[in-house]
This record gives sequence, structure tokens and C-alpha cells, in this order.
Amino acid sequence: MGLKLRNTLSGNLEEFKPLSDTVRIYSCGLTVQGPPHVGHIRAAMTRDILRRWLEYSGYKVKSIENFTDVDDKIINKQKELKSDWRIIAEENIQKYILLCEYLNILKPHFYPRASQHIEEIISLIQRLIEKGLAYEKSGDVYYRVRKFPEYGKLSKKSIDELQAGARIEPTEFKEDPLDFALWKSAKPGEPYWLSPWGKGRPGWHIECSAMSMHYLGESFDIHTGGEDLIFPHHENEIAQSEGATGKDFVRYWLHNGMVNITGEKMSKSTGRYFLMEDIIKDFSPNVIRLFLLKTHYRSPIEFSRERLEEARAAFNRIQTFLEKFKEPVENFTLQKLEEFTEAMNDDLNTPKALGIIFELVNKGYETGDPQFALSVKRYLNILGFVEDKRTLDDISPKLIKLLLDVRNKLRQNRQYELSDEIRNRLNDLGIIVDDKKDKSTYRWEVK
Repeated sequence: MGLKLRNTLSGNLEEFKPLSDTVRIYSCGLTVQGPPHVGHIRAAMTRDILRRWLEYSGYKVKSIENFTDVDDKIINKQKELKSDWRIIAEENIQKYILLCEYLNILKPHFYPRASQHIEEIISLIQRLIEKGLAYEKSGDVYYRVRKFPEYGKLSKKSIDELQAGARIEPTEFKEDPLDFALWKSAKPGEPYWLSPWGKGRPGWHIECSAMSMHYLGESFDIHTGGEDLIFPHHENEIAQSEGATGKDFVRYWLHNGMVNITGEKMSKSTGRYFLMEDIIKDFSPNVIRLFLLKTHYRSPIEFSRERLEEARAAFNRIQTFLEKFKEPVENFTLQKLEEFTEAMNDDLNTPKALGIIFELVNKGYETGDPQFALSVKRYLNILGFVEDKRTLDDISPKLIKLLLDVRNKLRQNRQYELSDEIRNRLNDLGIIVDDKKDKSTYRWEVK
């Protein structure tokens, strides 16, 4: 069975058939008024796993992820901080890029920014005006939603059911309340660019249409993003792009579920979120990846530190298992390869794939056969886990034993404060000390 993906456009599980030799993927990235939270990283992890599996399966991939660096929210943040929108955007973009690198999330081939593609945006708006799909009023340009007969096909709503989205501002200049802004005239103190309609800036939706078609062409394979973007953002992208070109915009739409806190969506706008820069202080890239991948990308995730601790314990079991089988083995056979492949080909079913990995860990413990450990390492690599380079050889076992002997003498002399400090410092290195009645032992644990 080849790869099948759940296409939001059709609602069906569809066999993946690329449009050309190179699979072209566009992912909606951050609006960078603030640093990335766990929800942003989940979206990035989804496109990371998609790309990894496509490349493992033999496809050549071209991946694009945008930054919305000029937007109402960034302008509001500029006013709040009394700063410059470019400084705010750059700081948060760099935080995101460094976080993704640290978490071993594959870097897209391009990270386009809206502010760097104003020419392409203006050109696309002009095409829509020429076709009668857009109109200008007092320096603003709007899209005529009712002029696009297929509007609502992604969100599965009829045009009469649809309400203006939260990021579409009502204005007296609109012909219809559902019409949305393609270009916004400049207000005092806001960033602007010169256009045929005067000084202004692009609307949110037109940015992604212009950038995706600039880098990937007027029709491409896959568009990813959070399910909260289905309407209005992705619905509007389709209307803009297909309205301008007359071609199918995207073949497969993939949407990841939300990260929730006690049942409610994690969001910067509501203040209910955990910043990734705080999470990585306590949890390793492998633990974070396991936490995210043990839930299917389309399902919601309930976030808590307790659940991250569960993921840490689970990954420590894998790591401890792999430590037992470090010797190289020739001519080994990957165990459960067919089952692993079937799981990933079934709409990137990472929970099932991870279940197979843990089955191999259990089997390896039972049999002592190193082939199971080598299979586990291979599958972890495919899923983007980083091999822990720290091994027991990195710190001399003799040195560790010496420290434990010193601790034992300190404990015998009731010098518990110094004994605890040695234990805690070893713990910081990932060496966990287990105190017994007469002696202490140690083991490795992933942070």
C-alpha cells in the first residue's frame, strides 16, 4: 500500500499522487507578534514528519513555510511595546528558526516573509481586479466572495451560512459583509508600501496565495496548517488563487489538530499558552517529539507537564534499552518493517508506528537479540528522533565509580548535604544515582 492522506478538501483518505517529480509543499507559518508556543511547534512537527516520510519513500520534496511579518496583530504589538514592527518580527522569527533547529525539525527550503513579497502581492491583487473578483474603495481593496461560486468548499459550508471571520474587519466600504480585505490603506503610524491604490499594506490571506504561487507554481501538491486556519484563511486562499488562475490551487490539504489546555485551544490571543523556550529548559527534543507524535496529527492534544513527564519516562525506557545493545551487528534484518511502513502510509499514523517501536523494545528485552535494538534505532531515525551521543563511554565509568565511592563514605559519615550535591550534579549530566542500603548504582536518563 502506498501513502494515503486524509484530504480536508474531500474529507476522504486519498492515495497520494504527486503532480510532478518534485512534491511541492506549502505550510502556513507564524504570525510573528510573539515567540512560538507549543501549538506552533506541533504544526511544524506535522510538516516535518510529512516531509521525512515522503523523502524516506523516495520522493524529492520542495518545502516552503512563510512568516506573516506585517499584520494587524504585529502593528498592535508595536504600539504596545513602543517598538518597531521589523524588530519584533525579526526577534520572533529567529527564535522560531533556532527552536526548530534545536528540535531537529527539518528546515524548509525557503522561509518567505510577507514584507519581502509586496510586488507579487500587488500583482495578484491586480489580476483579481481585472477579473472583476476584487474592487477598490477609498484605498482599500476587497475580494467579492459571492463572485467565487465554489467558496466554502474547503470548510464545507454554504455561502449563506458563512460569517465574516474574526480577522475580517467590518467597514462601510464593503459591498458585502463577507467580502474580505486584500489591501488595507495606511493609517498614521502603520507600516506601508506604495501601490496603485495609494499607501497601504497587504491583507493576511493574499500574502499566502502570492508567496505559495511564487515559489511553487499556480498548482501544487500539499498545503499544511492548523485546523483553525481552514476558515477563513485557507478558504480565502483558494478563492484568491483559483479565482486568479482558473486552476486547482492545491491537491491535498492537511490540517493538524489543536494543542489544548484543559480542553481549550492554546492561543496567544487568549493568553492560554506555554512558550517553547520555557518547555525546552526542562525537556529534551526527543521527549517533546515523542509527546507530539504519540497523538495522531489530526487529533487534538491535551498539553500538560505531567504528560511531558510521561513521555520522558517512555523515552527513557527506549534509551535504557538501546544502551544494552551498543555493539555493531552485521547482516541484521529490520523487524516489523512492513507493519511500520503500513502505519506511516496510513495518513502518517505515528501513534501506531511508535506502538511498533515499543513492541520491539519489549521483544528485545525478552530475547536479548540486538536486531530489535537496531530496528528501533532505525525507526526512531526515520521519525526524526536524535540519537543521544552521550554514552557511558563519554564519562569514564571509573570516574563515576570514584564519585559514588566518595558519596558512600559521605553518607556513612552523615554528611548528607555534600552527598546530595554530588548526586544532583551527576543528575544534571543525565546520570541518575540510585541509593541502596549498602551501595549506590547509576544509570543514564534523558532530560
